[in-house]
Amino acid sequence: MPETFDLKALEKRMDGALASLKTDFSGLRTGRASIHLLDTIHVMAYGASTPLNQVASVSAVDARMLSVSVWDKSLVGATDRAIREAPLGLNPITDGQTLRIPIPPLSEERRRDLQKLAGTFAENARVAVRNIRRDGNDLLKRLEKAGELSEDQVKGRTNDVQKITDKHVASIDDLLKHKAEEIMQV
Repeated sequence: MPETFDLKALEKRMDGALASLKTDFSGLRTGRASIHLLDTIHVMAYGASTPLNQVASVSAVDARMLSVSVWDKSLVGATDRAIREAPLGLNPITDGQTLRIPIPPLSEERRRDLQKLAGTFAENARVAVRNIRRDGNDLLKRLEKAGELSEDQVKGRTNDVQKITDKHVASIDDLLKHKAEEIMQV
C-alpha cells in the first residue's frame, strides 16, 4: 500500500504529546491536595505493576489531606510502599484499609525543584512534537522523490506541518507557564 500524507494524523499525534504533558503536570505537587497527584503511582499488585486507581479509590478530604481506600486489604502494604517511594515526598498514615496522606506545605527550594521538573516535562513534549514534525516532513520528501507530489505541494504541506507544530509548541509553553505559576503560589 502506498504511503499517504495525512495532516490530521500528525496533528492527532501532537495532541497526544500535549495530553501526555498534562498527565505529567497533574502528578506534580503544588501544595494542595489533588486526587491527580497520585495518578503516576503504580503498585505491585498480583505480580504486576498496576496503576493506583485500579487497586484503590482516591479522594481529597480537604485542601491538605488525601484519602486512599484500598479495595483488597492484602494490598495496603504495597500501596503504602508505592506512595512512600514515589518522588512526591508523601508519607501515608495507615488506618485499616484506608491510607490518609497529609500534604505538607512546599518549601521554596522544593517549589524551584518542581518548576525545573515541569520544565523538563515541557521540553520532552516539545521534542516529541518536533519528532512528529520531522516524521511528517520526511514522508513528504519520500512522496516527492517517488513522484507522487510536486515540489510546490511539498512546500505547501511542509508549511502546514510547521503551523501545527508552532501551535502545539505554543500550547506547551502556555501550559508550562501556568503550571510554574501554580507551583510558586504559596
